[in-house]
Amino acid sequence: MVDIKNLTVARLRYELKRRGLPTDGPKATLIQRFTAVIEEETAASLASDVPDTCRDTISPARCSPTRATSAAALSSDWSKNRGAKPENPKTLLKAGKVTRLRREHNDIEHDCRELACAENLPSNDSDEHVERVDGEFRVMNREQQNFEELGCPKRNRESLQITHLAGYSGIENLTENISDGSWWTNTRPKFECWNENTVMDIYSYGLGAGKESPCLQRVRQVENDRYFEKFLWPNFDAGKASAEHVLLIMMIVNEKCRESLDPWATFHTPGSENFASFFHRVITLQTCRDLTLIEKGTRLVFLIHAFQSLEDRNVRMTLLPLVSLTLWANLSPGRLQLELSKNSQLQKHWRHLMKKEARACNKATKLDGADLLPLHTRIEVTWLSMLISDFLESHLRINNAEHNGIDREYSPAIRFCERFMEFVIDLLSQLPTRRFVRAVLDDQQVLVKARMSPLFAQSEGRLYRRLVDLFMFYQNLEFDDHTGLPMRENEIAAAHYGKARQFQRLCFKHYEKLHSLSLSQCGAIESREDLSRHLSALSANELHCLVTEQLKMIRPDDPWASDATFLLEVIVSAFQRRQSLRQIINQLPLYPNEEVLMDESMVPSVSSVAEGCLALPKLNLQFLSYHDYLLRNFKLFRLESTHEVREEIADVLRRMGPYMDGDTGKVKFSGWARMALPIASGSLVVVEVQKPNIGEAKPARVICEVKLDLKSLRAGVQSEWDQIKKKDVLFMLAVGQNVTANEDHDDDSTSSVLQHRGLNFVRGAEVIELRCASDRVNDHVNGSVSSSFDIVPEARNSERTLVLSLDAAQYHLDVIRFGGNSDVVYGALNVIMRRKPKENNFKSVLECISDLMNDGCAIPSWLHDTILGYGDPRNEHSDAMPSQLRTIDYKDTFLDTDHLKESFPGREVVFTSSCQTERPAFRVTFPLKPELSSDAKTEKLFVEPYEPIDRRFYLEGRPMVNEIRFTPTQVDAICAGVQQGLTLIVGPPGTGKTDTAAQILQCLYHTEPSQRTLVITHSNSALNDLFQKLSMKDIPGRYLLRLGQGELDLETHVDFSRVGRVNAMLNRRLELLAEIERLAISLGVSEDMAYTCEAASHFWLLHVLSRWEKFETEASNASDPNLVSDRFPFKAYFSDMPQPLFQGEFTSDMSKALGFMRHIRDMFSELEECRAFELLKNIGNRSNYLLTKQAKVIAMTCTHAAIKRRDFIRLGFEYDSLIIEESAQILEIETFIPMALQKAESGISRLKRVILIGDHHQLPPVVKNSAFQKYCKMDQSMFTRLIRLGVPCIQLNAQGRARPELAKLYSWKYRNLGDLPCTARGMYELANPGFAHEFQFVNVDDYRGSGETEPTPHFYQNIGEAEYIVSVYQYMRLLGYPASKIAIIATYRGQKHLIRDIVARRCAHHPLFGAPSRVTTVDKFQGQQNEYVLLSLVRTRRIGHMRDIRRLIVALSRARLGLYVFGREALFRRSVELSPSFQHLFKFPTKLALVPTEAFPGARQKAEKRIPYLVEDPVAMGRVVNQLVWQSVEQSQPFKIDVFNEMTEKK
Repeated sequence: MVDIKNLTVARLRYELKRRGLPTDGPKATLIQRFTAVIEEETAASLASDVPDTCRDTISPARCSPTRATSAAALSSDWSKNRGAKPENPKTLLKAGKVTRLRREHNDIEHDCRELACAENLPSNDSDEHVERVDGEFRVMNREQQNFEELGCPKRNRESLQITHLAGYSGIENLTENISDGSWWTNTRPKFECWNENTVMDIYSYGLGAGKESPCLQRVRQVENDRYFEKFLWPNFDAGKASAEHVLLIMMIVNEKCRESLDPWATFHTPGSENFASFFHRVITLQTCRDLTLIEKGTRLVFLIHAFQSLEDRNVRMTLLPLVSLTLWANLSPGRLQLELSKNSQLQKHWRHLMKKEARACNKATKLDGADLLPLHTRIEVTWLSMLISDFLESHLRINNAEHNGIDREYSPAIRFCERFMEFVIDLLSQLPTRRFVRAVLDDQQVLVKARMSPLFAQSEGRLYRRLVDLFMFYQNLEFDDHTGLPMRENEIAAAHYGKARQFQRLCFKHYEKLHSLSLSQCGAIESREDLSRHLSALSANELHCLVTEQLKMIRPDDPWASDATFLLEVIVSAFQRRQSLRQIINQLPLYPNEEVLMDESMVPSVSSVAEGCLALPKLNLQFLSYHDYLLRNFKLFRLESTHEVREEIADVLRRMGPYMDGDTGKVKFSGWARMALPIASGSLVVVEVQKPNIGEAKPARVICEVKLDLKSLRAGVQSEWDQIKKKDVLFMLAVGQNVTANEDHDDDSTSSVLQHRGLNFVRGAEVIELRCASDRVNDHVNGSVSSSFDIVPEARNSERTLVLSLDAAQYHLDVIRFGGNSDVVYGALNVIMRRKPKENNFKSVLECISDLMNDGCAIPSWLHDTILGYGDPRNEHSDAMPSQLRTIDYKDTFLDTDHLKESFPGREVVFTSSCQTERPAFRVTFPLKPELSSDAKTEKLFVEPYEPIDRRFYLEGRPMVNEIRFTPTQVDAICAGVQQGLTLIVGPPGTGKTDTAAQILQCLYHTEPSQRTLVITHSNSALNDLFQKLSMKDIPGRYLLRLGQGELDLETHVDFSRVGRVNAMLNRRLELLAEIERLAISLGVSEDMAYTCEAASHFWLLHVLSRWEKFETEASNASDPNLVSDRFPFKAYFSDMPQPLFQGEFTSDMSKALGFMRHIRDMFSELEECRAFELLKNIGNRSNYLLTKQAKVIAMTCTHAAIKRRDFIRLGFEYDSLIIEESAQILEIETFIPMALQKAESGISRLKRVILIGDHHQLPPVVKNSAFQKYCKMDQSMFTRLIRLGVPCIQLNAQGRARPELAKLYSWKYRNLGDLPCTARGMYELANPGFAHEFQFVNVDDYRGSGETEPTPHFYQNIGEAEYIVSVYQYMRLLGYPASKIAIIATYRGQKHLIRDIVARRCAHHPLFGAPSRVTTVDKFQGQQNEYVLLSLVRTRRIGHMRDIRRLIVALSRARLGLYVFGREALFRRSVELSPSFQHLFKFPTKLALVPTEAFPGARQKAEKRIPYLVEDPVAMGRVVNQLVWQSVEQSQPFKIDVFNEMTEKK
């Protein structure tokens, strides 16, 4: 029992606020008010007492939000399903810890935690509140109250399955009354039973009514029920809809954006209100009724999402007029004239606008007799000013929050201020919205007011401060808002000094007190301190006059204008010198330090975008300049790598177990980590600090040495440490005295783990060399050529010395921070950590971005605007480029003339000559655009068929000929790829993206033989796949080069690496010289002519070419048919060929002679290419020559391009074409870097064409931190962004991978995706033996009372689906299916591990089964395929990340012949976004239908139906497998399944 008088004021206010009552007044008033409300609640509870069986039908109005089922109850039931035993305290401890982790990620708990007060109020961790029971006040546990309300006996409470919140059921009852159940359909009819009061009820009783933050779980439920599409929008009337109706739509749109769904498609519904009318209601919502801060925040978030979605035409056409020139009608007169004077075109537009406005006013007056509202008072002009006013008013609420007992950290006012900062940052970071908004914000001095807000200096405003700093960066970015041109550093300096001189002249003329400021040099008054010191001499009135009347920086009637401190800050902010973008990026350390690692607001451990915002840049559609583009990518890439490093450091510290030794007072380690070693005291020494470069403050170089002892490590681990290479990145940690790792902590976030483990400092370094005593163990550059020939000495002992290069910028900051004593940091480092090489390339990317910022971008001018997201996106397409290739050599692209004609539908094909060869090649000439007359019906193409060069005489033989019948769309893609410009090729699954890319490369080589092409992919496997197909094309192998670590996995008989190509060229030189020697002997010339390549070139001119020219002269005037046979000068050389060489017929003999001479000529030409390899004696120089001069097609991964960019620039690497495969899976910046691997010649880039090939409907690039992925859109590839911008693309429209019925599962997502003829014959005609259907969704109910489980956060498993899938795999193997043709994929990592465990235990070592080809996740299986795929969807409560359609497309498109999906039918039937695929899946029964009497390979046609045996559940499937196993053991026994036989007999 608790006496209510003993409750604190904060506790009383919390309980009152929870009930929606006033919280003001002294404690006595609060006690009186609270006592009254408790008595009313008790009376109402007694009066409304109903039987337990009726509890589910309680009306929404009587279902209190406080009676929601607690997450603790859910967690309790969840942990029970995992098998936690109450009698095991250790199990309970672990289960409770996991439960707590789960609760921390639960949206419901967070919403309740927002209402908790600062003064020890009960949060949802305790789930307590005050309740009156039997006339007495009691502090009750919420879970206890829920069960008591439901009337459940105590013994049955744990077994109660709760799936919805109590408040939730109210929403479901409300929507259930008007739902017609036809959620599959895409139509949105008007419902007869629609009632606006229903929206009021949902908003008021389920979503907080604007008085408290809406529960995200409930908003998600309303959105999942398709309430927006079915009811809210079809019944929206802009003139009649309530404010709650508008707010509920905004909530659902915000939720869709948070889930990365398209929220704008619904607004395109025909017959509904248009988006413009709805948006007008959004910005005029305050005119209907007063909005709470939470409601204003909801609207602000909606505006943020809307302005970030300008690619949607409806959104763009509605929003851009709101940020147009009319917005300046609210500028102060002085500021308006100042802005108009900067641009004469704007003055003209403004005068036109004023005249138009005057005419409209006059017309309105004549017609209606009433004046039109003045322009500056209309909502279209004042909407931004209203938001600014709301922002400034919210600061007053923050100041009063502490006095009212509100938890200020979660105050709605703080949330609103943060969201407003995010909103203005978004407006300023896009040119279309920045142009006129920036002047409005500057005119009202929003930045200065935001910085002077008390929140800016308070602890609760940490995130707010960072947002204001980001706002300041974009507000003051030196950039022409109207032309879109960035200012160079010298232009920025000139503009600053010019503005400073004008200010000095003004001060000299009007203020004698400021003569010292006026007469100072500009450099002496560019800091804040100097300006403040000089201006402090002015009085308040003088400051007011200077700012408002002379400088016109703010309106005289502004409420802040009376504050002298504010006025001073306005002047200082305007005239201080700011750092350039290049200076900012150069000062940032490349390696993450402890401050960034432990700052959850910068690098969140889990996604926090649902509740708030982040002070981070976003990668959306447009960028202001290349420096802005690079800086945003630099910051995000650095923080993403920081997240990965932080997780690894936390893992290392958990494993090493640092603790404080009480005897010695030093830190010791109770465990060990494979990736880390302790550093003994005094083993780290800084040995060199070079002087700074001119113009810089940081040292040019800082070198340290670290001594390690590897004797305690196993041989394998010691070998891993010895494999550390030059340029590898290591991290050194300082674990200090504040170690508390042995205690239990409530906060298990990664940053808190680092704090509890005593992490004080983190410093990164790059390896220069690794020494063992005086010997160098390993110092070679990773992947360099010379390393293959170095002899690495074997380490003689366990002592190693690492020579490391420290981050000079970080070292400089450390010296400044600790007063010149760097030992405070570097002397305390006691752990060194290495990383896996494949995950340790972030420094190279950051250095690339830094170099691009400093040196400039070598991006062609024709691609400039498209990369930034401006201009007409069609201008850079190959069809729009001015320099077009008229003739393209398609080589063997076409199988025959009919194929050629089919490939150009709607065009007239004219053959200019005939060719009698069996398989001709074709050159196609396209007409120039001006040649196309307006009355021409069809375009004429002139085709020249020709016989390919007969290579039978060549030593390397004839290449393989193309056998693929390319579709017309693929031919268009090949044509566009060969032309100059930007080409985007969208390749749906199975449409031959790689074959198309290889053919583009071949056609490009033969059309432009002098040009060089760079090929980039995301993964080594994709690069090897492309390169293998390329090696079989008609491109000489000496022109192909494969760089990177994956070259060893290339399945070809030829080595295409740099070393392999150099060796091949040297061997080829010897072969050719031997042939030249044989030729010289046949001509009677000294064999010394073949000693060197140089001698051979003289031999060619003096003896070979002269003889051939003489023979040609004789043959041109001869009539003797035997002349070729008698006079051909090289008959002796070709004596080893079948005789006779010539037949005595002049024409055919002359053709053969030309072929022989072509062979000799090409032999000398190839030998001339080997000459450089003869002159260059060093293999490194030879490989560099191969890279920069010899190779025509150079292939590498995007990671290798970033690592080697500096080397490429230094060597003068050049290329004309860039092809990027898998471009939709590559990060934005990793796509950009390959475009800048060469220097611009005289400011002009050599790059002529860029071809991006990918599929934006499949999974995006991998970003491990979900906050960066969702909030910053870091997972958006450049390919996807260009598609969003409207850049023309070519979509391949015929797939040849899967059965047509399987392709229907995902073809709906692509425009006109059909099937190739090959999918209708052969194995595609046959049914899958043992299965009644080629694909099927198999429903899996709870297995042993359990569905999905979550042993650790985000580690989802489903034992029922795992058992079922493994049983089906065993069934397939028993029928004879090869294991190599079966793949098992799951949507979650936890399920993958569970299936692997079951397979390892039951199948891997069993002679009848074995392991399948792959058991992996959907994400890891992208880009791969198999004949038969078993897919586990895992989730049973929520769909989870499978709601991302891109992941669904990948999952359903991996199978060629059979796909069997295992999941919860009731869950996935409800999904709206996934319905096109699942509607097709659900056309078959959801019980697995087997035909167990068949065997693989089968002969049954798909049209032949069999009576299936329906499997009920995983247990029944296990019985089938057991029966088959028994049959295989007892071969004499026939296969029998009683149920199957009974069904067969009945049929």
